[in-house]
Amino acid sequence: MASNKKSGGNRFEKSVNGRRSSKHKEGPVVMDTKAVFAALYSVCEENATFFSGGAKGSQGDAARRLVDAMKLIQEHGRSLEPVISGFAAVYHHFDFDPHIPANGYRSLVKVVRCCLLHIIQKGRYITANRRSIFFRVTHNAGEMEAYCSALCQLRALLYLAQRMLHDNNHGNLFFQDESGLSESFVREYSSMHKGCFYGRCLGFQFTPGIRPCLQTIAIGLVAFGENYKRHQSGIGVAASSFFTSGKYAIDPELRGAEFERITQNLDVHFWKTFWNITETEVLSSLASMTSTQVKVNRTLSVPPVPFDLPLAANHRASVTIAPPSAHIGTAPVQMRLISYDLREGQDSETLLSLSRSEGGAISLSLGLKTKCLPSSPCLLIHFHGGGFVAQTSKSHEPYLKSWSQDLGVPILSVDYSLAPEAPFPRALEECFYAYCWALRNHHLLGWTGEKVCLAGDSAGGNLSVTTSMRAAAFGVRMPDGIVAAYPATLLTAYASPSRLLTLMDPLLPLSVLSRCLSAYTGSEPQTETQVEKVSTLSLVRRDTALLLRDFRQGASNWIHSLLDSNRASASPSTATEAPPGATDTVRKSISEASISSPHADPPVPSEFPTRKLSVKSQTCQDLGSHNNSTSHSASLLSERTPEDVNFFLFKDADPSISSDLSSVAIPPPAGEEESALEHPREFPLGFEPLRSEQLTEMKVESSPVAKDPFCSPLLAPDSMLKGLPPVHIVV
Repeated sequence: MASNKKSGGNRFEKSVNGRRSSKHKEGPVVMDTKAVFAALYSVCEENATFFSGGAKGSQGDAARRLVDAMKLIQEHGRSLEPVISGFAAVYHHFDFDPHIPANGYRSLVKVVRCCLLHIIQKGRYITANRRSIFFRVTHNAGEMEAYCSALCQLRALLYLAQRMLHDNNHGNLFFQDESGLSESFVREYSSMHKGCFYGRCLGFQFTPGIRPCLQTIAIGLVAFGENYKRHQSGIGVAASSFFTSGKYAIDPELRGAEFERITQNLDVHFWKTFWNITETEVLSSLASMTSTQVKVNRTLSVPPVPFDLPLAANHRASVTIAPPSAHIGTAPVQMRLISYDLREGQDSETLLSLSRSEGGAISLSLGLKTKCLPSSPCLLIHFHGGGFVAQTSKSHEPYLKSWSQDLGVPILSVDYSLAPEAPFPRALEECFYAYCWALRNHHLLGWTGEKVCLAGDSAGGNLSVTTSMRAAAFGVRMPDGIVAAYPATLLTAYASPSRLLTLMDPLLPLSVLSRCLSAYTGSEPQTETQVEKVSTLSLVRRDTALLLRDFRQGASNWIHSLLDSNRASASPSTATEAPPGATDTVRKSISEASISSPHADPPVPSEFPTRKLSVKSQTCQDLGSHNNSTSHSASLLSERTPEDVNFFLFKDADPSISSDLSSVAIPPPAGEEESALEHPREFPLGFEPLRSEQLTEMKVESSPVAKDPFCSPLLAPDSMLKGLPPVHIVV
């Protein structure tokens, strides 16, 4: 997302350029569109002609299905060819820069191309094997029907992308309004069929090596969803999910339908439970045993006590850092200190007094009189991901241990409070408090206090950027660098070409992402429907009965799926769950008072010299090249004009560029019956995407909190973003 915002001297621009400047020197590569579509038409026509005079009976029915799928693919192809050719001629205008050919329009066209190539490959396989006695017409008909459905949905997305080119301002990737096109996109997303992307076509747009992993995750998700909210203990849910997963592994259509049901109907509490599977004692213990062994692995509970911190521009002056208090009141801030080597201060009595037990040993080697090394000149502060609603540092512990060994630095990971129980700005307050506490107590962490870097993935990437922005607002020392892995930088419902691809996202579809963001912004219910409590003995009896039942049912499904050749074409169950109840009203963020307070924005003038971003694992070591004495404070603008925030890749409209875009862009389709429709048509007459039997409940307008720049940093004024330290973005 950060690539959609560009201005002179922007740190986001410089960070990505530092990473990718050595590649793609020859400029963007345009695929041979004509050759791809010619191959598509040829293979479909050849197979359709061959199977048109097929046998009677079940084989004849399967052959007719295959012919119908081939003809429909040809129809979609003829409509897509001019659209793909048009986008291939203009999408380079939206690239981040000449060295980084990347934007949402490119990605969308590439996904369509992947689908076409899969169809061509499958068609050639059919051509080569259709006379074999081992050739299964029914199976191959199901494959082609699945990809035909996927191609139909992709065609709809391309029509919406053409609308974006028409409705957006010149050079703008985002539609900067939650009405109009953004509203139409959400409405279309909620009703469009998505199951085809999670069955046979799951992960087709990715490299083949990752597809088995995505299939395993999808099977585990739908099996877990089937057993969700049962009165079972943890081992009962795991065992039941294992024995019921067989039918989803064998029947892709059933898996796709169930995946769509889960992602469209289950609330954020289901996803919190599913993503926290890695927090269970069995899995976390297994991960701990197989991960890098470290000398220090402490969980800390820092009491909520206010303290003073010197200003970056004037060390004689200070600002008071108040403890977090939003929504749930003051409470200790939880952290985890990981260090491959035992360093000075990490075994102090003061730090031991802050340690909390997790039911096991706090450290692996402190009792063995391990040699104590001097303090490290660098510290890495980590904010974990999890959609703002799930996971802790425990889930991310294995790779944090490896980082500590590879970088040779201690790592402080913050276990911030999670939504929906603690929405924005609670997590930001805790992360900022932890950052300031680390600056003040560096001697306890095995750190000299010289260089500090923030790192985080997804939601953690958002918190890394916004914590730095808050440090600038308070006038305290800024971090020396930020590593943000696929950060969430825009939490509003603005339509964009890259967000069209969330229709087929195998890990985080838009409906799930919307629920997580609604929880973080305070518009999602804090609690789910309570279930009755039962005794432990009742749980064991029920688990045993359900386990035996699921074992019988799972074995029966496996055998039945293998024996029934027509199962692939059978329609899956369409049973739905009742939609969740009405959500609570949006809670007003209490951060406004603190942000607008005298402490939030002290008048600290500063300048920001250009700094080059370090790369790869040398990020922490290379921070020494940056001048720590330079003030990094940026004044927080209380009033922002539209000119302060922009998504433009180029401001001066080139007549030739405008002509190119207008040749691809299309206006909303007009019809005589438009006035009689509740919603205007979004697609040309004669075409309609596949529709889902159950609608997704999504809010058209996001919470006003989502437009706060400390919630959506991409909406911050350029003048504020220019004051950020070097940002290394991983996507």
